[in-house]
Amino acid sequence: MSESELLAWLRGTGLQISIAVFFLGLVFRIVQNIVAGRARNFSVARGSQFGPGLRTILTRSIPQSGMSHRSYFTHIAGYIFHIGLFLTLFFLSEHILVFKHLLGFGWPALPTVIIDIVALLSISALVALLLHRLLDPVLKQISDYQDYLVWLLTIAPLVTGFLVFHPMGMSYEKSLVLHLVSINVLLIAIPFTKLSHMLSIFISRWYNGALAGYKGVRS
Repeated sequence: MSESELLAWLRGTGLQISIAVFFLGLVFRIVQNIVAGRARNFSVARGSQFGPGLRTILTRSIPQSGMSHRSYFTHIAGYIFHIGLFLTLFFLSEHILVFKHLLGFGWPALPTVIIDIVALLSISALVALLLHRLLDPVLKQISDYQDYLVWLLTIAPLVTGFLVFHPMGMSYEKSLVLHLVSINVLLIAIPFTKLSHMLSIFISRWYNGALAGYKGVRS
């Protein structure tokens, strides 16, 4: 298979397969959680569940007073990464063309220089979080291979995407192949690794808040 044929496959069939596995995998995760169920609550409800569940999603998403400086660092670096990833994914002009092809509509893009800056900030945040994991004795002790695997899977599309526009000793075609491969692998891996937290984190936070609301206490 030539380089151009590989690019065509990665942009077409390969991407379609990855997207299908991504969505089917997330559906599998949801069904798995529903089937697992939860113990029946025989206590009398002392409050609502829906509102407290939503409130907990919000309050657990921002740093809390009394947190250690290490926790603040994790929150701030995490937000820098996630915001940068969001802007890079949805507001790079080339990405918008892909979404337009898939969805039938697009939206205005951010200037390339802005995308470059936020991409570098996201990469820097991920590197900082990795160093924090390696240097913090507690985090290092509880980390397993999957923590480092998902870090690699996450940073690869950002690094290879940056190289597509700023080649460093590599042709544009080779950089684009690496970028597309990293995206496809990431999409397939998300439902079956700790990256599935992109969905489960909101479900678990809502559940904790709803359970507290049911008992009449504030989460």
